[in-house]
Amino acid sequence: MNFSSRPLVFGMGFTALMAGIGFLVAELPVLNKTGPLAVAILLAVLYRHFFGYPESIRTGIQFSAKKLLRLAIILFGLKLNMNLILNEGIPLLLRDLFVIILAIGVMMFLARLFHADSSLSILLGIGTGVCGASAIAAVSPILKVKEEDTAISAGLISIVGTLFAVLYTAIRPLLPLDAEAYGMWAGISLHEVAHVALAGAPAGEAGLGMALLSKLGRVFLLVPLSLLLIWVMNRVKQEDTTNQIAFPWFLLGFIGMSLLGSYVIDLPEAVLETTSTVTSFLLTMAMVGLGLSVSLRELKQRALKPLILLFVTSILLSFVTYWIV
Repeated sequence: MNFSSRPLVFGMGFTALMAGIGFLVAELPVLNKTGPLAVAILLAVLYRHFFGYPESIRTGIQFSAKKLLRLAIILFGLKLNMNLILNEGIPLLLRDLFVIILAIGVMMFLARLFHADSSLSILLGIGTGVCGASAIAAVSPILKVKEEDTAISAGLISIVGTLFAVLYTAIRPLLPLDAEAYGMWAGISLHEVAHVALAGAPAGEAGLGMALLSKLGRVFLLVPLSLLLIWVMNRVKQEDTTNQIAFPWFLLGFIGMSLLGSYVIDLPEAVLETTSTVTSFLLTMAMVGLGLSVSLRELKQRALKPLILLFVTSILLSFVTYWIV
């Protein structure tokens, strides 16, 4: 092996090892509700805290944190069946658009009101409104936030989203909603696709199908939201021509994969499941790379207020969306 390539290979291997451990640990009771992504981020943060950042393999860690992150977002496009969304029509997309605007608006209003960290708050607002950690990962290059902010936000959104998904399943028998209405409520209010699947499963095939369809509408809106953010960021920075926001070309890959899976190739279920697993693993490797940039000493000071505001925003979102399903 070429000596110059060792930091790249060993760094990627390190993030893969940590991601693998995250997947295994996430199989344990209680943690299996949280998922490997949040577990892997926590492991990476703890490693950094006790052993420091592994500088000798930084190249590979950064490759995982940046390049593999974009690859995971591209592959994530296969989960988006545009046919289903377009067939469902405008009413569902309008609900999803309302949820995104509400989540981001409330989160940013509360952040300004209580002087919370603005970078974490906008990421958490987008994650809450769109599709959790995947949305946070997609918009981070556009917003040019720090790697540690991306990791912190992804970890918080995964944990809080899991708590809400478990709560939904617990209160479902008490709600005067049929399976499809409950599924829509879960799909338009919960944070990540995995959270929606967790909460929607007890409602049976009809409830789960509606939950995932409602969620995919929010994933669909990630692209126009990203384009809007590019326009806004470039308007803010228009006087500095050297600091314009480059177009995130990986979003074209995301759209391309979605179009491919929706209209060109009818992929077998086994292939889709395998691709989903690979996508989750690559995203987890990327989050390990980002998690290693997080300093626990600074975490409490910066993340406590955004975490509280995330809970408040999520509760408000659950109540409001309950009345529009």
